[in-house]
Amino acid sequence: MAAASPSSPSSPSALLEDLNPAQRAAVTSEAQPLCVLAGAGSGKTRVLTRRISWRVHAQTAGAGHVMAVTFTRHAAGELRNRLRALGVRDQVAAGTFHGLAYAQLRRRWADRGERPPALLDRKARVLAQLLRERGGRGRGNTPRGRDVASPQPADLAGEIEWAKARMVAPSDYQAAAAAHGRRPPLPASEMAALYQAYEAHNQKRGLVDFDDLLLACATAIEQDPEFAAGLRWRYRHLFVDEFQDVNPAQFRLLQAWLGDRLDLCVVGDPNQAIYSWNGADPALLERLPHRYPTAGVVSLEDNYRSSPQILAVANAVLAQGGGRAHAGELRPTRSDGAVPSVRCFSNEKAEATGIARALRDAHRPGTPWSQLAVLARTNAQLVVLAEAMRARGVPFRVPAGADILEQPVVAAALPQLSATSPAVPFSSALADLEARVREDAALTDEQRFQLEELIRLGREYISLDPSASAQGFVPWVKANVRAEGPGTGSDAVELTTFHRAKGLEWRVVFLAGLERGLVPIGHASTPAAEAEERRLLYVAVTRAREELQCSWAERRTFGSRWVSRGPSPYLEAVELACSALSQGRRPDRAELRRMLSLERARLAAATGGAGPRRVGRGGAGVVSPARELAERADPEVMEALREWRATTAKASGVPAYVVFHDATLAALAQAQPRTADELLALPGLGPVKAARYGETLLALLARLRPSA
Repeated sequence: MAAASPSSPSSPSALLEDLNPAQRAAVTSEAQPLCVLAGAGSGKTRVLTRRISWRVHAQTAGAGHVMAVTFTRHAAGELRNRLRALGVRDQVAAGTFHGLAYAQLRRRWADRGERPPALLDRKARVLAQLLRERGGRGRGNTPRGRDVASPQPADLAGEIEWAKARMVAPSDYQAAAAAHGRRPPLPASEMAALYQAYEAHNQKRGLVDFDDLLLACATAIEQDPEFAAGLRWRYRHLFVDEFQDVNPAQFRLLQAWLGDRLDLCVVGDPNQAIYSWNGADPALLERLPHRYPTAGVVSLEDNYRSSPQILAVANAVLAQGGGRAHAGELRPTRSDGAVPSVRCFSNEKAEATGIARALRDAHRPGTPWSQLAVLARTNAQLVVLAEAMRARGVPFRVPAGADILEQPVVAAALPQLSATSPAVPFSSALADLEARVREDAALTDEQRFQLEELIRLGREYISLDPSASAQGFVPWVKANVRAEGPGTGSDAVELTTFHRAKGLEWRVVFLAGLERGLVPIGHASTPAAEAEERRLLYVAVTRAREELQCSWAERRTFGSRWVSRGPSPYLEAVELACSALSQGRRPDRAELRRMLSLERARLAAATGGAGPRRVGRGGAGVVSPARELAERADPEVMEALREWRATTAKASGVPAYVVFHDATLAALAQAQPRTADELLALPGLGPVKAARYGETLLALLARLRPSA
């Protein structure tokens, strides 16, 4: 780890003593603008605060003229605290885009003697009213009346927030939604009409929402020279954190603040750009050096957080994507740690139980519960994990807003269930809900997962109470699905999603539910969306410092039925990296790309060049060539090979994938080679493994082969 920060340094040079060369270059660079590409765990906050302090101590910037933009109030507070510890005594203006814009607008309104418009803090309330007035519930209404798939005000608000972040007016919404592959909660034409009605409602009543503040402030600066001059005199040195998450509306405001000046420093990581669905434009970071020819770029690639083994897996996830890397490869600075693992469970309950047991094992002296985390792609997945942890006395907490009962589609379904007549069996009410969920194409993947999890809980309630009723289910589910486990206090396992984990870190991290249709999420159908899903997994992996455990389930319950699942296609790269690490090698990104290319070429040869195929929602995602082979192979041969691999791995004390990947077993079962040469032609069977296992495999396959 890098040395501790200096306390109240007596000279600018003291700010550089514990920095590596790249960090030092980022702090002292005279380039304007300056773009700092800071990889995960590379010390971006340290560099940002040191650069501000360096310039203040070197008298090239005045603290009272600095504006630092962050994405949360917490981050702004931490930045101010660090600056005070570094000896910056004058107050630096630090806040979010919205907070800074609102403060500046309020000052302008006061100076002009204008009455400020009322700030609408919740769009959902207005949108719910407009929806009732329009008398529409959107797609998916059924003869049974109230429909769980009716658009929820929170979802409608989210879509309007995306449009405003992208500076899309109601009249342009339909075209923009189609161009960006949006899946709005209403048909695009209806969504555009509702958006227009929302804007008209606010204008008539003199209301502005938080998103309006950004463009209102930018417009005021662009059209009022006096206001612009005052702001630009006051804020001469601009710093922006997490620049990969900036959206077009925020960038327009940033340009207005700058004017024709160049005193700007941005810090970001294109490999952690995971919010384009919410309006962010990662290309703004990539294009910044092209927009400003005088810009300087410094890359921070030394990672102080994760072990070399975890970084190898993180680099493998990015390497699998192909194409040009957005940033340099992270270099480890920590000592070796455990080789990350990939485990397959028979179903999601077995997976949750296995993780709960592993959490208890990891909770040893020196490792409090709070240094452990379980991450999943969606909120709905957290419910089964929480149940298993509660059953085994593992304290946990779920961040506010991640509780499934707080999700709009679930919150709407619960009162509908409780309103079911007592004369109607609860099982019938659940069956009706399941049918509507299954038939409604308007549901997003996340909403469908959430409702199917609610149905699963209903089935569990019925199994526990023979007299189960709809009226009894609601209090039961609220009592059993809590945001915190037993006796949490401040020492508890964090149970959260990949997105919410960004910016955090733990000693041990479990990644659960790494399956097709979840990682990547089923609706990620474009190359850009798929690339963002890959970056999201990279973010999840790089939350771990010392240990990383990955898992997936072969079956998952959806409502009342079991659905077969396949491993995430991203696990191919993870397992290749883990295999190399188990052999004492640390492959870099280039080597991983070669390994992946070779593996794919071998698989393509084994399958006759057949490419991956897509399957329906039940197994949502892409079926890999390995899966194709396994489906064609004799199931008895596959089972015998799996048993042999498990026995061999146990005897050798290594994970099963170190002996052979699933792809190799599938190729063996499909081809059933008879000679050593035929064996060597298969994917994953080089001379070393052929010499070690060849005779045993050929003998096993001969015994399994039907006699002539």
